[in-house]
Amino acid sequence: MSAQTRAAGKGSPRVSADGWLAGARRLPSPNCDDRPPGESVSLLVIHGISMPPGTFGGPGIDALFCNTLDPDEHPAFAEVAALRVSAHLLIRRDGRVTQYVPFERRAWHAGVSRFDGRERCNDFSIGIELEGTDTRAYTQRQYRRLARVIAAIRQRYPAIVPQRIVGHSDIAPGRKTDPGPSFDWQRLRALIA
Repeated sequence: MSAQTRAAGKGSPRVSADGWLAGARRLPSPNCDDRPPGESVSLLVIHGISMPPGTFGGPGIDALFCNTLDPDEHPAFAEVAALRVSAHLLIRRDGRVTQYVPFERRAWHAGVSRFDGRERCNDFSIGIELEGTDTRAYTQRQYRRLARVIAAIRQRYPAIVPQRIVGHSDIAPGRKTDPGPSFDWQRLRALIA
């Protein structure tokens, strides 16, 4: 039995036909649209985020993805409050999962991006945010939850093979650094092998 099969076994989340992850908190973002006709999901992009920078647990990420971020609440919010961005999922430091966009739709997470010779990675990818920073280690709960979520996603979207699970920095080099050097790729690979 493969690790993917074990991870997706009893008690693991499932992905519905319309792209929602069972057990995830749903907080729909308006920052999404339809994928191009005939486009299939074949890439998974891991990001890192904290709002305000270096702060965990607050409502800032939800507010950013739902266009309700108050630019006067924190100096860092002023420069990002007008952005229209989202991700499919957020995994908090304690392992809690929020889904903003169903996987069948295009979330606006990658920006200007390129993978395997193709541009516009949002068209064919799923974006997962991990609450964290480039310089602070992600938690054991996040790695375990991420592995289970990836197993569920791969059951629904088998074109996402391990080589097609990348960081934001891999598809937007020079522009993005997340999930950063604090993300343990070797650990994730072992969990999803």
